Amino acid sequence: MNLAERRPRPSVPGTPGRLPAGLVALALGGFGIGLTEFVIAGLLPQMSDDLDVSVAAAGWLISGYALSVAVGAILLTAVTTRFNRKTVLVGLVALFVLGNLLSACAPNYAVLLAGRIVAALCHGSFFGIGSLVARRLVAPERASRAVAVMFAGLTIANVLGVPFGALVGERWGWRATFWAITAIGVLALAALAVWVPAAAGTVTRAPGASVAHAFRSSQVWLTLAATALGYGGMFGAFTYIAYTFTRVSDFSGTDLAWLLIVYGVGLVAGNIAGGRAADLDRDRTLMAALAGLAITLGLFGLLAHSQIASVALVFSLGFFGFASVPGMITRVTDAAGGAPLAASANVSASNVGNALGAWLGGLAISAGLGYTAPLYVGAAIVLAALAIMIIAARAARSHAL
Repeated sequence: MNLAERRPRPSVPGTPGRLPAGLVALALGGFGIGLTEFVIAGLLPQMSDDLDVSVAAAGWLISGYALSVAVGAILLTAVTTRFNRKTVLVGLVALFVLGNLLSACAPNYAVLLAGRIVAALCHGSFFGIGSLVARRLVAPERASRAVAVMFAGLTIANVLGVPFGALVGERWGWRATFWAITAIGVLALAALAVWVPAAAGTVTRAPGASVAHAFRSSQVWLTLAATALGYGGMFGAFTYIAYTFTRVSDFSGTDLAWLLIVYGVGLVAGNIAGGRAADLDRDRTLMAALAGLAITLGLFGLLAHSQIASVALVFSLGFFGFASVPGMITRVTDAAGGAPLAASANVSASNVGNALGAWLGGLAISAGLGYTAPLYVGAAIVLAALAIMIIAARAARSHAL
């Protein structure tokens, strides 16, 4: 049974059967932000050579971004909680444009890193606050699907990000990639300003009270814990998936691009399916997604020597890994009474989980357990997430009864 809806019925629902233009604008913003996060992986060698910095220093363009996401998600959401959410989203995308503009024009490594940090600050808050706005664009029974549409931009960026960055960077240089993302950001900013109704961003309850009570519910903390561990299990394994494919499955390095696309297609499919299923029965969907993810990781560890099985399982990894995202977002915000800080905290929790999973997976490899070890470690982490989700669902059902 889902947690009771505590927000008012949206005043600007979309036309039945038609995708609200505001959701398209949110998805476009998510696509641009996702590109910023993912393209960097294909550009690091170029950037390292051009700016004359070490590979380790270049790596901070990724890790520095991730840390800024975790900090910005809480900080910016807390600071802007009293303002109209549409206005905040437009401001966040403007910050995103500024960060990528700095990156495109960066004369040196320090300015480039600063641009990455500025762009990252908007990441968590955009998805946290954007998920609340997305829900108000549709009827309550379509809330998770609306969130899934917004996150579709991020999942598509995951599929296209690395090849997009590599293609543009190889032909016109790495700066051209950031110029292209800046242009996408400007388009997203204009779309948000024009297509998102002001009423969708109205703060409908006393913000101070909402923030004060957001984290008093045990359901909020249980959902955040399940999010962190669910993400941690998937991304902890995914961090080392290239080694699994090349050292265990015996794929060549040139196969990695299309294998990652298979994974990305799984993300997109899981996001769509998970959003639809969560609107029917959210907690059962979340438990099924986590169970499917744990089984996938365990089977992947056992069958990684088979190339055919590996292809099927990397799709399944993406599918079940992202099927829980829309439901987790709507669950935590409902439990927090609609507080935007809770939605942004969910994004921070996922980033904390990513770091934890990658660290534990790396420890397992360093201990000599082999390149399938992160898959088994991931399965164990996800089983912990499933146990927490079962406890949360039972507690919510008991409270409802």
